[in-house]
Amino acid sequence: MPFRTTGKYDLVICDIDGCLSPESHAPIDIAGLSKLSEHNRFAIQHRDRPVVTLCSGRPIGFVECLCRLIQNTVIPCIGENGVWLWRPEDNSFECDPAITAEHLEIVNEARKLLRSLYQASGVVQQPGKSASVALYHPDTAFLRSLVSTIDEEFQKRNWPIRVSMTWLYINCDLPYINKATAIDRLINQTGIELERTAGIGDTMGDRFIADRVSWFGCPANSEPEIMKAAAYVSSHEEVEGVLDIIDQLVR
Repeated sequence: MPFRTTGKYDLVICDIDGCLSPESHAPIDIAGLSKLSEHNRFAIQHRDRPVVTLCSGRPIGFVECLCRLIQNTVIPCIGENGVWLWRPEDNSFECDPAITAEHLEIVNEARKLLRSLYQASGVVQQPGKSASVALYHPDTAFLRSLVSTIDEEFQKRNWPIRVSMTWLYINCDLPYINKATAIDRLINQTGIELERTAGIGDTMGDRFIADRVSWFGCPANSEPEIMKAAAYVSSHEEVEGVLDIIDQLVR
């Protein structure tokens, strides 16, 4: 049976960086996550409010850890911008079946190219990605200046890779894999109705969440463009903003 509540919404699909934690290396607000954990415990026990699950570009191991911290034991979470689902009910991992060995080889070649071009400049590749590449440099302005060049290098080789910038990272993803395609998989597996879903995000990468859910909210620290897609923008930042947004859904 699909997870169903007595409220208007059954599920909230929430980004991590900029929402539940800083995208930087700053500490996570444990007190805020504790409040979210309490929310999920009540949601699962009483079925009177939506469960919160995660949808992030972070490696799936990081997403799994936070999913467990917020006490989501029933709904899959999404990692690596849609590549992976992790199911808390049985501790199983599922890579998007559309990703082929050929695609993985292209991603591997992209890794080698990016290493040869930028490693000497201090650009590092985020560990833990299996079908994408995320680049980081402490000088964000320098990193941002590389986006168009990297895109051109991929186009010259006819590599099907989408290049985008978050607050602090360059993401290089397979173009047919994104948060929306993963949400489609999640919905298909859980049976939850899309009209009973809400989403939370802070950057244009979260437009894929906004495009799928029936209601979308943003914390105060969000990019102005993604705020245009929001039914509600909190006056609070990051996890306090997420808690405020969830409060709007359960009133």
